[in-house]
Amino acid sequence: MPVEWQPVRQSRTHELVLQSIEEQVFAGELKAGDRLPPERELAPVLGVSRSALREALRVLETIGVLVAQPGRGPDSGARIVRNPDDALGRLLRLHFALGSYSLHDVLEARVVLERSSWEAAARHASPEDLDAAGQLVRRMGEPSVGVAEFNDLDTRFHVLIAGSSGNALTSTLTSAVRESVRPLILRALEETGDWPATATALNAQHARLLELVREGRGGEAADLVEEHIRGLHGTLVDDSDDSDDSDDSGGGGGGRDNHDSRDANDGS
Repeated sequence: MPVEWQPVRQSRTHELVLQSIEEQVFAGELKAGDRLPPERELAPVLGVSRSALREALRVLETIGVLVAQPGRGPDSGARIVRNPDDALGRLLRLHFALGSYSLHDVLEARVVLERSSWEAAARHASPEDLDAAGQLVRRMGEPSVGVAEFNDLDTRFHVLIAGSSGNALTSTLTSAVRESVRPLILRALEETGDWPATATALNAQHARLLELVREGRGGEAADLVEEHIRGLHGTLVDDSDDSDDSDDSGGGGGGRDNHDSRDANDGS
């Protein structure tokens, strides 16, 4: 039988550096808080140029596992950190904008995540977290709050409750998903015909959600948050579907594959 050759994987130098650092993390040799050696020392040890090393460090900084502090002194250099929230939010927001996921996909992900986090918050949320959430609700209820600030407060409210659920991954994913659609939700709020009435209705649901969590009624909170999400976010999905139909893209419901989802987002 002839020998079956398999193609070898071609990697750029900075990818090999990333792989080496990942292996150190997986092996437990590098942990959050540890500092990497200075570039002038690490580059020759890895057998790469300092430019390739810097490129790898920039990638790690972008994905939220490293902070690079320029200059000299005890705080300078690259340090391993755990900061996934901003990084995942940025990554998901870009992929959503590029059409990797449809609005329908994001809606269903929000529903699943937030049903879980609100139900868990009813069991695990601390009084301090609930008081902080109450302050956000009160601020959203003030007549002087404009659309942009309301959207920011709304995001903080949902992310705070997710964080109080006791599940750090649920909190991070909820934050990333909510951040990914923040611009679209802001646009939808700006286009409402009667903003004061819309704000009042949305915040009434916020207040009721918080009341249910305080009373430990997690199942009811989960049902209400799904209704809350499908209200405003659902109109975005409907608008996207209408745009799909007008463009004759053939997109329909949640059963679309990624290719169809990209087509749908291009038309939204």
